Amino acid sequence: MIEGSLPRRAQELALDWAELHQAELLEDWDLCASRQQPKKIPPLK
Repeated sequence: MIEGSLPRRAQELALDWAELHQAELLEDWDLCASRQQPKKIPPLK
């Protein structure tokens, strides 16, 4: 996180989700960098 805070459990869930979807997040980052619409990534269930 760059700024702000989350409860510990929420932060752990967000980090777990990001780890599961790392490849998709990197792909979306590249799409956004080239001014394209990012793809949807499913939420953590």
